[in-house]
Amino acid sequence: MKAYLFPGQGSQFVGMGKDLFENSEIAKKLFEKANEILGFRITDIMFNGSEEDLMQTKVTQPAVFLYSVILSKTLKEFNPAMVAGHSLGELSALVANQTLSFEDGLSLVSKRAQAMQKACEAAPSTMAAIIGIEDKIVEDICQTITDEVVVAANYNSPGQLVISGSIKGIEIACQKIKAAGAKRALPLKVGGAFHSPLMNPAKVELEEAIHSTPFYQPVCPIYQNATARHSSNPIEIKSNLIAQLTSPVLWTQSVQNMITDGATDFIEVGPGQVLQGLVKKINGSVNTMSAQ
Repeated sequence: MKAYLFPGQGSQFVGMGKDLFENSEIAKKLFEKANEILGFRITDIMFNGSEEDLMQTKVTQPAVFLYSVILSKTLKEFNPAMVAGHSLGELSALVANQTLSFEDGLSLVSKRAQAMQKACEAAPSTMAAIIGIEDKIVEDICQTITDEVVVAANYNSPGQLVISGSIKGIEIACQKIKAAGAKRALPLKVGGAFHSPLMNPAKVELEEAIHSTPFYQPVCPIYQNATARHSSNPIEIKSNLIAQLTSPVLWTQSVQNMITDGATDFIEVGPGQVLQGLVKKINGSVNTMSAQ
């Protein structure tokens, strides 16, 4: 069974999507429609902008979404038995399995990016990647830090967990986690504490937009970040998508559940190959590939 995976923020690169735009009429129309919806020419930034321009959250999130979704729509063969997306990628997956229209998906991504940007500016915060230590030890250490916000945010693969919180909280946690035996505790260059309680203002803002957006019956189930379980129920999908902003990304658990439910081939649709690498770390016996 084929599972299609959609990457999140961090996989972007200058020039992504340019080949699609130049070689596919479908892609060109969708990119131009995106320029209209967003009110600025995101294609100019994606194809020819600077890395700094592309790194802005309000640009990065729609850019990764557009490249992933438009690539899926130009594939000769696209027949997912199931889909999943990492963080932002969950919205790409929801367009790919027809829960959301392209236009509504892009609109929600844009609103999500702007709401998260505001939350980041209101409460300076960050994230750190923890490598080479058991998840339970990291979780326990985070719980000992009571005067700062620090939580487990991304369960990416066994031995790779990202924590999220206040700047001071992350500093304290990294020191404690290194002392407990972690191979690395690496601060990440991100705008804020994604998938933590500090994103609550963004969650409140996005909740209204999600509730007012039509969600349709999907053509295949999606395994959602907040639960790691599959869903084909539009009401349940909405609820899980709202929860995602302040809940950890249960990626390891999602991939394990997809394999248990019959996934044998994982196809990454979007920039980079990060998700393929994570899948291989979670279970080396399955096939991974990039969408062509």
